[in-house]
Amino acid sequence: MEDIRPTWRRNRRDFETYLRLEKGLADNSVQAYLRDFDHLARFMSEQGVDSEHVTLEQLQQLLAQLNDTGIASTSQRRMIAGWRMFFHMMVVEDAVKDSPADLLDLPLRPKHLPDVLTDEDITKIQDTFDLSLPDQYRNYVIVEVLYGCGLRVSELVNIKLSNIYEQEQCLRVVGKGDKERWVPINPRALDLMLTYIHNVRSHLDVKPGEEKYVFLNRRGTHLSRNFVFMFLQQAVEQAGIQKHVSPHSLRHSFATELVENGADLRAVQEMLGHESISTTEIYTHLTRDTLRNTIAAFHPHYAKK
Repeated sequence: MEDIRPTWRRNRRDFETYLRLEKGLADNSVQAYLRDFDHLARFMSEQGVDSEHVTLEQLQQLLAQLNDTGIASTSQRRMIAGWRMFFHMMVVEDAVKDSPADLLDLPLRPKHLPDVLTDEDITKIQDTFDLSLPDQYRNYVIVEVLYGCGLRVSELVNIKLSNIYEQEQCLRVVGKGDKERWVPINPRALDLMLTYIHNVRSHLDVKPGEEKYVFLNRRGTHLSRNFVFMFLQQAVEQAGIQKHVSPHSLRHSFATELVENGADLRAVQEMLGHESISTTEIYTHLTRDTLRNTIAAFHPHYAKK
């Protein structure tokens, strides 16, 4: 933080307080917004500009610089959202009259969509696990729950024993902004999870403070998001699947299956925990692409000029 002017350091502390107390954001979200704030603060500090005097033109210069360094448009969009939130705080506190970030043009969303895993792909991934080994049985269950419930990986690693409602066949999930939602869990995934808890987890020496978490490592502490990413990458490679796969791919595939098979978009929005229906609408785009590709493959007039 040495390269940030004292006024920006004070702004940072105020912004963190605003994000935590006023907006009620979870720690992961707060840290992400603060990293984006730091890009802004460093650039403006280099220019000798305090937050009260930032102009739209200076923000556009910063965006151009970020673009030149190859930062993805999705990351740029998120940064702009963070800057807008910061300057909104400044307006509320009467530190500035208007937000210079409100008129920033958002970079276009990338047109490519994440790879979708088929049910056959999921089976191939799960077939790489040796179910006689406790850790690999746990990993098998994790894949089933991610794909069967459409959870974010951060939600999965933080599932607690008290979040499982066996009779209702539901999980109580804490998502972004500490918002809770109910997610149905299919009987197969629920049975696998309970079997893991009773037959695998019960034999672990659980560390103090970790007793509430469902999925634990062999040291008795709950898993990190990075760990799930790594074991999934290894399983995908072993399965010979030539797709770019991350834990988010399982969530994406869950939603795609639902929408392509006729699920109500509002219901999918609720299950995924999307704040806006526009986020969920990406899956209607996928459906349209699937239909178009089907026609292109099978209709004799499609390729005619």
